[in-house]
Amino acid sequence: MPADGDLAALVRRHRRPEPSFVRAVAKALGDAHTVREVSPGPVSYVPADRELVADGDADRGADATLLTFPTVDALAALALSAGSRVVVLARDPDRLRAGWLAAYASEVVTAEVRTLPTVDALASLVGPSAEVVRLPVPFTCVDGFSEGYYARPERLLDADVRAADPAWRLVDDLTARRSVAALRTALASGEWDARFGALRRQPVLDGSVVLLRSVP
Repeated sequence: MPADGDLAALVRRHRRPEPSFVRAVAKALGDAHTVREVSPGPVSYVPADRELVADGDADRGADATLLTFPTVDALAALALSAGSRVVVLARDPDRLRAGWLAAYASEVVTAEVRTLPTVDALASLVGPSAEVVRLPVPFTCVDGFSEGYYARPERLLDADVRAADPAWRLVDDLTARRSVAALRTALASGEWDARFGALRRQPVLDGSVVLLRSVP
């Protein structure tokens, strides 16, 4: 496990806001100018043209609340401002289970799934008119969660890439090393390409990323 300073540097290197997700968030926020972001993760998805209200600034209201890849624990501690628009950028745990990584790192995927609220639970926060939009993950995704490398599986053999994704820190070192070994063997033998090689030619993946917003 990298030291805290080293980990922060790895996160900055491998985790950046994915532009296509930022555009989707901006559209969902509509005319909301001030945004409070509730995020357990390393990447902020508040668009550059909006004013960020610090999550700890309880005395200041915001036009909208943005939940960025929230966890179950984050939802449990969440207190929404009355009248605030709610937009959620999230991962659908059911879709995450269906990804190819589960074939080689099932314990990692299972551990991450346990931390994720269901889409139904998230929709209840947004309100009765919640709309759920699936956001395609682009081939060139720059936010380095595991699914962002759907067509570049070799990237997950890099310890620095894995360290930047909290999902890999949810399991012990032995489990992580066993998962990496399984993936490395599958790539070297050609098994991965035989099973999932078509993904290398897909410009986007219909994966687990979803956006929830209220529809008037």
